[in-house]
Amino acid sequence: MTGTTRPAPDALRPTAAERARTVAARPGAAVCAAGIDGSRVLAHATTADGRVLLVVPTEGEVCAAVAGVADGDLAALVLVTDHAPLPLRDPVRAQTWLSGWLMPVRPADQRDATLAFAEVAPVGALLDVGHRNTLLRLDLAEVVLGEGGAVVEVSPEAFLAAAPDPLAGVEAVALQHLVAEHPEELALLASWVPPGWLDDDAVVRPLGLDRGGFRLRIEQRSGCRDLRVPFGAPVTSPEALGPAVHRLLCAARGSCPER
Repeated sequence: MTGTTRPAPDALRPTAAERARTVAARPGAAVCAAGIDGSRVLAHATTADGRVLLVVPTEGEVCAAVAGVADGDLAALVLVTDHAPLPLRDPVRAQTWLSGWLMPVRPADQRDATLAFAEVAPVGALLDVGHRNTLLRLDLAEVVLGEGGAVVEVSPEAFLAAAPDPLAGVEAVALQHLVAEHPEELALLASWVPPGWLDDDAVVRPLGLDRGGFRLRIEQRSGCRDLRVPFGAPVTSPEALGPAVHRLLCAARGSCPER
């Protein structure tokens, strides 16, 4: 294949709502509320029909705080942190803050809510709901995304209407495979880094992968910078990732034969 052109460097960036929804789907959430400073959540999910649900220990401090509120609604913040799947100097890539009111899921709604939770996050903690674990619902009031040194507010409506990135489930394995098995391809991706960004001690590492392309982290003594290397078109499924990467590497080479 010849005549392959490099995509524009600012093309195909996921929206803030998409990024917030993707980050919110990562494991590892904590609840902050009056008297609670970062209590661990066993599992959390945003269901396809727009419910934000949490599984917490029945005997834990979050359930006790919810039970201690007169009206049953506990003002709370759920913090979800997204960590890079590869070793980096600063491994935290993004955070999503979900603010609102926590309340127990009504017994009549518990089975339906558990099934909706399992559809997007089939975790073992759901098996103990109603016994050692309790299912809570967050009535969402505010969503904030923190990423790349910027903080962006996302409306709850936009957050719930967005979908997690289609490559989120394969991102970690794909990046780990790239580093371990394809150093030449990683070097081709790094060829997009502007020469003026690179000091003598600079190291280019994969930071992320989404439907729009790769994100690279340039680590050097003076600090870190991030760069997006976009695909030529959005990737809509994990099955389409391989051909998209092939075309991107062709663009880096200037040409390459059809597979």
